[in-house]
Amino acid sequence: MKIKLPTVWRDKIHDIIYEADTPNGKLFDLVLLSLILLSVIFVMLESVRGLPETVYFILYIGEWVITIFFTIEYILRILTVKKPWNYVFSFYGIVDFLSTIPLYLSFILVGSNYLLTVRALRLLRVFRILKVTRYIGESNKLKIALLQSRAKILIFLFTVIIVSIIAGTLMYLVEGPEHGFTNIPHSIYWCIVTLTTVGYGDISPGTPLGQFIASVIMILGYGIIAVPTGIVTAEMTKGKVKVDLNTQVCSNCNESKHRDDAKFCHKCGESLKVEN
Repeated sequence: MKIKLPTVWRDKIHDIIYEADTPNGKLFDLVLLSLILLSVIFVMLESVRGLPETVYFILYIGEWVITIFFTIEYILRILTVKKPWNYVFSFYGIVDFLSTIPLYLSFILVGSNYLLTVRALRLLRVFRILKVTRYIGESNKLKIALLQSRAKILIFLFTVIIVSIIAGTLMYLVEGPEHGFTNIPHSIYWCIVTLTTVGYGDISPGTPLGQFIASVIMILGYGIIAVPTGIVTAEMTKGKVKVDLNTQVCSNCNESKHRDDAKFCHKCGESLKVEN
């Protein structure tokens, strides 16, 4: 039997849990984010050994209280939209489900409660509260710049891979197994670590020629790190991005990307209603 809430209640609850522009919606999001942070802290503290048993008991009870809250919230999110499957299989719908189920699974699978740290992904909802030009405008500019420069970046990365293969093979021939370069894949690994200036130190060249080649790769690494930044920056300076700050979520299809002046959902045509 399908459970249906009265229209008035459904619209009111929908505005609270889906909207960020209304006072109640913003308050709900702040409470939600606080509980998510608290939950993640609880899980991390529970993994610390040597604390008093009372502390572990409080953490356990706290996790269950927060999990029950998230369970109710998840159910209400499903009940307040006309097409619940759109929410269930959306990105946030899957994250909400995965952040709720681990503690229940702990009755069957020991240790699954530590998967509750997936709740940290729900902190992405903070962008609904901070959805102002300063944040969203810059993030949209960065996203578009990355998309427009993806071909150049892919070519650049392909070039780096070729350089790593050639340099790694050369180091294998110069250094050999006696200095830790036991095979070509291992030598390529060393080259990538050196090229990215990570430098684990687990392998190091022992011959003068190998050390010279390593020095060249290190210097080359500094230039390689700067190239992608320059590509993306050049794309970002080409033009401005128009930003819509509308946080309205359609109660019918769960679509959220609407223009500021939108009165109807651009996807299904449903009327958009937001309390001011």
